[in-house]
Amino acid sequence: MGVREVTERWADALDGVVAPVLTRTQIEDLLAELGADLISAVRGVADPAVAHEAAAALVAANYRDPSAVSRSMLVICHDMVDAVCPDPSDPDYRAVRDRSLVVASEFAAGFTGALRSAALGEQETTLMAVLEAAQESEVRRQLSEAGFQAVFAGASVGIGILNTRGEVLDVNSAFGEMLGIPAEVMPGRSVAELLGPVNIGQAFAQLQRMLVGETDRFRLETEHVRPDGGLAYIDLSMSAVRDASGAIQFLIGVAVDVTERRQLSDRLWHDANHDNLTGLPNRVLFFARLAGATPPLGLCYLDLDGFKAVNDEWGHTFGDRVLRDVAKRLRTAIEPSGGLVARIGGDEFIALIEQCDGADQLSAITDRLHDTLAAPIEVAGFPVVVGASIGTVFVAERLPEVDALMHSVDSAMYRNKSRGGRRRMRRDLI
Repeated sequence: MGVREVTERWADALDGVVAPVLTRTQIEDLLAELGADLISAVRGVADPAVAHEAAAALVAANYRDPSAVSRSMLVICHDMVDAVCPDPSDPDYRAVRDRSLVVASEFAAGFTGALRSAALGEQETTLMAVLEAAQESEVRRQLSEAGFQAVFAGASVGIGILNTRGEVLDVNSAFGEMLGIPAEVMPGRSVAELLGPVNIGQAFAQLQRMLVGETDRFRLETEHVRPDGGLAYIDLSMSAVRDASGAIQFLIGVAVDVTERRQLSDRLWHDANHDNLTGLPNRVLFFARLAGATPPLGLCYLDLDGFKAVNDEWGHTFGDRVLRDVAKRLRTAIEPSGGLVARIGGDEFIALIEQCDGADQLSAITDRLHDTLAAPIEVAGFPVVVGASIGTVFVAERLPEVDALMHSVDSAMYRNKSRGGRRRMRRDLI
């Protein structure tokens, strides 16, 4: 599969996501250039960070719907992998697949960042327009002039005006909807009263600094719990408006509801760091957690026994159901100990136990893992039994290089497998 075919598939995947200003030919030309860079990154000859630029280019072309990200990630992880290494049995296939996950993760991060930059740019434009109109007024009645009211009432972002005592002078309906409080009941009430104790935090502290003249403006992202219990993420900018003598006349704030963007960012992070079949953490998240772990810690590396026979006899759909059940059992066995279990390959799983007590704890955990896999798995009315070969490593003091650590636990598992016996375990100390 060449770049042109990947480009056409990508264009088809994005078809209908938005109504871009580009023609189909222009879209394909854009995607061909971006696709060539992404394929180079999947091949390993370009920095995965090129995915940031590709994502920013899509946002600039008006692709701002969350589905543009998920569809593009599928193209990266499937079509581009096929273009680089179409044969899953090729020794390089796993490395290509792993690089595609990193590129997809970088693409998701780049898309979120570009989307945020675009939103903040629009917010800044609105804020400047509001300030320009507001600074022409010196008293509250002047704030009702037609030019300001057009911006104030019709803005899609929230706008609020406070006096120097922190009381609301006026607020538009968009801000009221954002806070979950009717706009008409806010004037005359203090910010502290409107926010309530649960929301008094960083934004309120910054506001207090403005009221005493320590700062003229601030911008931050804050959480707001609405009266109905709903949670909103708000990007808030506040500015002080002064008179000719330098005294603060009033404060004006502009707020953008970024809840959907935050939820999109969280979902993209989850998708990029979790296995889509089992829901377990994937290699990317596992190695990030391992790199930041502080000894003592233990690792348990599991390779399922007999799973290939299940796939060969019943097919991959049947096998996928077995893997999902195995993942649930492993999570139940590991997570009560404060551990993390991840799927790092087809039928390969690994568990990380931080603050591990030593070989005895690892032995107990290994026995628990064997026990949890001992009961038959019921799939479509058929009982399936799979065991596991398990290798363990205990790191007492200094964390070695990750590659060396993984080689050690992998070797321990294979020595165990070569000896037969599902309940045997090989232990190494580092």
